[in-house]
Amino acid sequence: MDVQNPIGVQNDINLAESNSRRKRDHLRINLTQDVQFDTISTGLDDYRFVHQALPEIDAGTIDLSVSLFGKALRAPLLLSPMTGGIRQAQRINHNLARAAQALGIAMGVGSQRTAIDNPRVRNTFQVRDVAPDILLLANLGAVQLNYGYGPEECKRAVEMIKADALMLHLNPLHEALQPEGQTNFSGLLRKIEQVCRQLSVPVVVKEVGWGISEAVARKLAGVGVAGVDVAGAGGTSWDKVETHRANNNNPNKLAGRFAHWGIPTAESIKMARCGAPDVTLIASGGIRTGPDVAKAIALGAHAAGIAAPMLRAANVSDKAVIESMNEIIEGLRITMFCIGAASISELKDSPFLEKIRK
Repeated sequence: MDVQNPIGVQNDINLAESNSRRKRDHLRINLTQDVQFDTISTGLDDYRFVHQALPEIDAGTIDLSVSLFGKALRAPLLLSPMTGGIRQAQRINHNLARAAQALGIAMGVGSQRTAIDNPRVRNTFQVRDVAPDILLLANLGAVQLNYGYGPEECKRAVEMIKADALMLHLNPLHEALQPEGQTNFSGLLRKIEQVCRQLSVPVVVKEVGWGISEAVARKLAGVGVAGVDVAGAGGTSWDKVETHRANNNNPNKLAGRFAHWGIPTAESIKMARCGAPDVTLIASGGIRTGPDVAKAIALGAHAAGIAAPMLRAANVSDKAVIESMNEIIEGLRITMFCIGAASISELKDSPFLEKIRK
């Protein structure tokens, strides 16, 4: 540290405080406010399974297991990235991790930018003490690659939590709506490619709630990403989150004006699969039930991510998360039973999924 540069030190302190304040705002709003899309649905309700009254399988032998990025999961589910960087987040992340360990499913942590900038909050992301075996994904904003970050910071994020993979999230609209947003997305594709080449773990690129298009999926596949998480529209609306953040001292006249923006989750799954057919595909964005998971996989996803309802459950306890996830897992199993799919591979591309609405 340069003791002759107190202005630089103060800037670092101000940045850390700003990041922490933003994290607290986002967590509080997501826990206490209705921030789900009002005008866009996931599109999953536009599909239904044709019931098979003679499934010809034993429900007790249905196999939900999958392999994702080289690790075995007992069900094709991911507790999607949610939080970190503040005191309350440590308890929530530990509850999520304990549940993931008990259920044999995957988990991602919230953006670790705060911990890269301020090592004192690393422990709010670290969960290996309670979840030594899970598929664990680190997380950074891809845009940070244009603001001083590079492969080295990505490695630090992975090593910080002993992760099995790295998620780089894309959030151009959210950055544009945040007062402190960073909006230089120029040249990111080549920087993502550098990260893919230099990291020893798989790199997954995800949206945060507005979907991945076919063109973007194709570009990402072309630079070597191992996975794409579509995070389509229909779940949490960060436009609404920023509306709740706005106040008399911090007005945001644009927040709330993008209620109709985004690619519905079901359509984004189809687009991403078309653009990146050989890349592992994760479906998230408003997935809430076992039948939702089944539809997402039948449309082409390898696994499904769930965030909002599990965030609220994790604010209560790990047992609440386990109970909620078990309901989803059982709903997935019953759906598969009623269409005669004995495994996840049989569920994918099921001939019994049909579109009922355009």
